Order: sequence, then structure tokens, then C-alpha cells
Amino acid sequence: MAAFVSEAFKNGRVRIDGNKKIYLKKIRELSKIRVWLVDGEYIRKNICEDFVNYDHHYHLKFIPKNEFWIAEGTDEDEIRYYIDHMLVEHRLMSKGMSFEEASAKASLAERRERGKSEIMKKLGSVREHRKEIIDMVHKKLLKKYSGGIMVWVVDGELVRDVFYTFFGGGGHDKVFHFIPENEIWIDQDIHPKERKFILIHELHERSLMAKGKDYQHSHRKATEIEDFFRHHSKGLDKIIKEEIGKQAR
Repeated sequence: MAAFVSEAFKNGRVRIDGNKKIYLKKIRELSKIRVWLVDGEYIRKNICEDFVNYDHHYHLKFIPKNEFWIAEGTDEDEIRYYIDHMLVEHRLMSKGMSFEEASAKASLAERRERGKSEIMKKLGSVREHRKEIIDMVHKKLLKKYSGGIMVWVVDGELVRDVFYTFFGGGGHDKVFHFIPENEIWIDQDIHPKERKFILIHELHERSLMAKGKDYQHSHRKATEIEDFFRHHSKGLDKIIKEEIGKQAR
């Protein structure tokens, strides 16, 4: 599905080249590729909500061809995994492979590396330790938004290590089989002031899917409402409360 790009970027009000609000620190030089830590929150608000943890030009065209972007706040271990992933994906896509196929191959390479971590060695089989892992993943219950559904801040790195390498931002039980029933997860890497925007996305998407809408339709509508409130936050708390009331089990 095509990335949802903001009107500000489309209309030229936000530019990439030399934008000090985007580029925070150059952290690697890989042959012709420069790896940058970037302001993920700024990018999600002003350019594209689909940028979460990391990305490159062949997936998100606004990123320069010779750059890898990784969101500020990413753990050093995950920076290594993300670079490994992008090296595979970028190389294959530059030769004409589709994103879906290149992403699958890159994900396998990333998963192999994550499997060597100490936490994975300790946990062994996910199936045998599922409850223990879920307890470890849960970091903080957001009681203000929990009731019929439970909204958890979670250890995103552990989720990516064990369940799904592409987990980022947030998710819910209608999309991810590993998320317990009636739960919404928000990655702890998301700054607290950004959580409401991720939450409204997940709530709206989940309510549409509970009514039988497919993921593509639900995700697009959720992205539109997230984009609106990132630029017009007045009334967001009221809408979140209404969306919580819509949640169907």
C-alpha cells in the first residue's frame, strides 16, 4: 500500500535537503550509504506517518537514495539489526525486486541475527514461554484508556525479537495474532507526547476491523484521522473517548 504523505510535504512546505529538524546525527558510513539518526516524530507529523523505526529510499521515496534513516531513541542493538535489514532490502530493491519479496528476505536475515541475542537464547521456544514473554512485553498499563480493552505500553524490541520484526508504533489484536484478545500495544520507543496519535490510529483501525472492514481500508482511514489530529489536536481526548466506546470484543 502506498505511503500516506502529508499535504505539507506534497506542497513543498517541508523539504528534506539540509533540514536540521530531520537530521540529528550521522552514525555510520557504509560505502556510499550514510546512516542518519532522524527525528521520527517530526517526520510522522510533517512528511509521512508510515515512517516508524527506520527506512530507505526504495520503500519511502522521499528518503535520498544514498541514506538510511533510523529514528532517534533506537537502542544500539536494534540499530545494528535495522542496518542489516536495510542493506539486504536496499540492495535487492535497487535491482528491481519488489518490496514484498525483498522485505521478506531482509526479515529472514534480521531474524537470524536477533536469534543470536542473549534474551532469545534464554527464552528458547516462544510457544513454551508465551505467557512469560507477554508478561515481559507488558511495561505499563495506560489505565486512563483501559476498560473493555487494555492499552499497554510495551517493550517493542522484545516484540521484534520474538514475534514480528516489523512491529513499530503500535498494534492490536485484530491485526497481530500474538497480541492477546482485547489489547492495544504502543511501543515504549514512542515518546509519551506522541502516544495519543498512535492510540487514535489503533483505536479507529480496530473498531473498523471489528465491524468487518479489511485491514487496507481500516489502516488508510486510521492514518487519515491520525494525520488530521497531528495537525489539529483540539478535541482529540474527546474523540479517543468516543473511539474507546466503539470497541467491540
